[in-house]
Amino acid sequence: MARSKIYCARVLPDPIMTAIRARYALVHEPPDHSPSRPDLQQGFSQADAVITTLTECVDDTLLACAPRLKIIANYAVGYNNIDVFAAGQRGIVVSNTPDILTDATADLTWALLLAVTRRVVEGDRWLRTGQWPGWAPTQMLGGNLTGKTLGIIGMGRIGQAVALRAAGFRMPVLYTSRRPVAIPAGLSWTQCSLDEVLTQSDFLSLHVPLTDTTRHLIGAHELQNMKPTAYLLNTSRGAVIDEAALVIALKTGRIAGAGLDVYEHEPAVHATLSRLSNVVLLPHLGSATLETRIRMGMICLTNIAAVLSGNPAPNQVG
Repeated sequence: MARSKIYCARVLPDPIMTAIRARYALVHEPPDHSPSRPDLQQGFSQADAVITTLTECVDDTLLACAPRLKIIANYAVGYNNIDVFAAGQRGIVVSNTPDILTDATADLTWALLLAVTRRVVEGDRWLRTGQWPGWAPTQMLGGNLTGKTLGIIGMGRIGQAVALRAAGFRMPVLYTSRRPVAIPAGLSWTQCSLDEVLTQSDFLSLHVPLTDTTRHLIGAHELQNMKPTAYLLNTSRGAVIDEAALVIALKTGRIAGAGLDVYEHEPAVHATLSRLSNVVLLPHLGSATLETRIRMGMICLTNIAAVLSGNPAPNQVG
């Protein structure tokens, strides 16, 4: 019996590619770069199932090229890159990979927070130049974390994981979310309005999906309302922040600094950001641990196997 065909838009970690090749027929070997639009159309046209990443835009025009497609397994939690409604209209299931990357992304959020607050990247860069003269009492002074207030916008799985880690620094947490969350015993989490979180937080961490209502959620007005000593962290989606407004806030000292893993126009980054010393920039590493990326791929395959067998996808969205 002929095996079902899978189009994989990008090459995935070896254990995932091995599993795909063992179970299915690949339309062709995937590239290690973002595919062109013609490549996507060619792949979608032959596939029973596709695995996409957040860099591929899946719209109705692309879906019209896919007469046999049954499922799009998105290799990500977010799925703003896919027209889920258009897929549903064509009877195509869309799935994602929830839960799996929660801890990896929460850990990276704290890596950014510590790096920008304690000027880790600046110090590393200075030391490597060979110009460091030795310890001095006023050298590269940063800020304390212990006892400061952490603000979280979006208290879903990742937001809560970030908040749990704040307990180690004895930090009270203010959060804004569409609904209250269950607060673990002994922790100081308080639901507030967006304005209250902005004005009272020493560190502001963003954990919302990118939608029409969250695009530029943090703009000039919101940045103006933050403390001048506050730091902004974003490991969600780049367009949640108005990047041009953020650059002005960082240049003028409106806020103390920022730690960013995502950008408004990825892979392009606002040219000024890379020249500012009070911002730490990472190349979208939120889920970038080997264990996490393998588990994400296995979830994609579980969803694909279910749908191709005529069953519901465990992680269907929309």
